[in-house]
Formats: sequence, C-alpha cells, structure tokens
Amino acid sequence: MKQILCMSSEPWSNRLPGRTQQIISRLRDAQILYFYPAQSTRDRSYLKGVRQVRPNVAVCALPPIRFPIPERRRFFFQMAWNKVGRFIRENAARHRFTEPLLWTTHPRHIHLLDQLEYSALVYDCDRAWEGPPPHWEGSLAQAADVVFAASPLLADRLSPCSANIALLPNGINLPLFDPYASRFDPMPGVSAPILGWSGTIRAGLDLSPVLYAAQARPDWGFLLLGGVERDNPFLRQLNKLSNVYLPGPRPATEVPDWLYRCQVLIDLQRTDQPFDDVVSPRLYEYLATGKPVVSMMWPDQVELFPDVVYGAHNLEEFVILCEHALEEDPHFVSRRRMDRAAEAAWPQRVGEVERILTTAGLL
Repeated sequence: MKQILCMSSEPWSNRLPGRTQQIISRLRDAQILYFYPAQSTRDRSYLKGVRQVRPNVAVCALPPIRFPIPERRRFFFQMAWNKVGRFIRENAARHRFTEPLLWTTHPRHIHLLDQLEYSALVYDCDRAWEGPPPHWEGSLAQAADVVFAASPLLADRLSPCSANIALLPNGINLPLFDPYASRFDPMPGVSAPILGWSGTIRAGLDLSPVLYAAQARPDWGFLLLGGVERDNPFLRQLNKLSNVYLPGPRPATEVPDWLYRCQVLIDLQRTDQPFDDVVSPRLYEYLATGKPVVSMMWPDQVELFPDVVYGAHNLEEFVILCEHALEEDPHFVSRRRMDRAAEAAWPQRVGEVERILTTAGLL
C-alpha cells in the first residue's frame, strides 16, 4: 500500500470537506497521514496527536508558529520550521511511514522539503497565493515531480518553474445532488421566487447586486446561505429588507435542499480578490441542480460557461438576466448543466490524478 504524507492548507472537516480532503480521501490503495496548520497561535490541537478518521486516513494538527517571523531573520525562521518538521517526522515514524509520496498544497511547504524524507513530491496549486513571497512557490513547483493546477491561468503562471504541470479543476460531491432524491422544503410558506447564493459571506463579498435587485424587485426573495462575517458593508442594509433571508451555515448534506428550493442561483464576486479563472465548487454545485445560474462578471472577463450560465457585467444587467432566468423553460439547458457538473465529479478528478501519478511511476 502506497504511503502518502499530505501537507494540507485546510483542516480536516466532516461538515465541509475541501479540495485536498476530497482528493486524498479517494486515492485507492493508499495509507494517508494528513497534517493541517494550527488555526491560531493559541491552537493546542496538535497536543491531541494523530486521530484516525478513516481506515486508511489519519489526521493531525501541526504546532503553531507563535508569531510571524520574517524570512530575513534566518535563525528564528529556521528554528520555527525545524520544530514543525520534527513534529511531522516523529508522528510519521510512529506510523511507520518510510519515504512516502509527499503531497503539498501551499508555498510555505517549501520550508519542509529539507526536513522530511520522501520518495516523490506533488504540489497541488488551487489558487493564486498572494501572501507568500513568489520564490517560495516557484521553488516548490521546481522541486515537484508533478504539479497540479486548478485552472489554465495557474498552470501558465507556474509553467516557467515546471514542465510537469497537469490541469486539475475543482470538483463536486455529486451524489449529494441526486435529482431524484426526496428533499425537504427549508422555506415553507414562502411563495415568492427565490434567488439563492451559497457560501461564507466574507467581508469582501460584493453583495451590491443582491441589494440592488432586492430593492428593485421586492416581489422576489433572496437567499444568502452560509456563515457570515459581520464586517461585510452590505449586511446592515440587507438585514432591513423583508425579502432577504440569511439562515446561517448549514451542513453540506442540507445545502442541496436549499439550492433545489431556489428558482435561480447567483454567483457573486469578491472585491478583495482579483479575477482568476479557478472554477469554484459552488458553481459546479449550482450546475448540478440544473437550475438557471446568473453570475456577476469582471470587465473583459471571458465567460467560463457561456452556454449554461448567464453573465452580468453591471447591476442593471444582473436584474434583467435574473428576469430571463426566471422565465427560462425548465427543459432548456438543465440537462446540459447537470452534464457539466457530472464531468466535474470528484471520482472523475481523482481518477485523472491516479492515472497521471501512475504513469509517472509515483503510485
């Protein structure tokens, strides 16, 4: 059985599993040791040690680096990473890991390469990292035997550093969106057409299209499903509107019920993030329902799914396209949307990962 030492950028979650977890947990005939970063400088989760979450998967938090240490303070910087590396080595030894495949997901993992013994290196890049110095990611990509990139732009950005880049877009846990499953009505008594959004309402999420449309069309209902960061500048006004619903976060198993309850699904932009071409899992989830999707677009943005998604470039166009979406024939492109989602099912994505790694002799 192949041993894989996974350095994740996100915690293991039974409620909302992320990209790394979705991929790693589906790799067949592999023993996985999954490490994730401390969530704060006071996080003591690492003291709990390794816990078994699946027969072949064990997870463990890493000790925190207690304060930001600039790389120029070489002694203290190296001392902090030595501590993390030693912790990983000790736990890997307890689980009898010897020269495993090292799976990395963040530019900072470059500082662990000299600390660990491994047979091969994979770097999975799922976003444009803005914080770390560019040379961290460049060095990691250069050292990797295989680089997976979540979008063409990410692949282009890393291409000077590696000749072994494979495109691996995000995916979807498709069985959750079975169109024939029985579903409960999470909004009983609401007769207005519902336009819905799903995801964490972060401070930088541009909710101006929702505010504009909710004020222009009080006969429509707007669902914002997910956790809320209270410093979003639009929330105060949205909370005053009777046709805006914020039910808070829900388990992943309930999200499909809420999405199927909507007549139209909407995709919004983050003002604190520049445009990139990474397709979010959210959009694949929207497509899996077959429902019409209206997405806000950046100026000059090339539409990723022009045949199945309505793309709006300003507030007025957003309302007009929502009207068109509400009037859409249910059989117009619903099947095509669901087919697009089916192509992105995680087993399909992981099958491609296994094919590439096997061909390269890494699995």
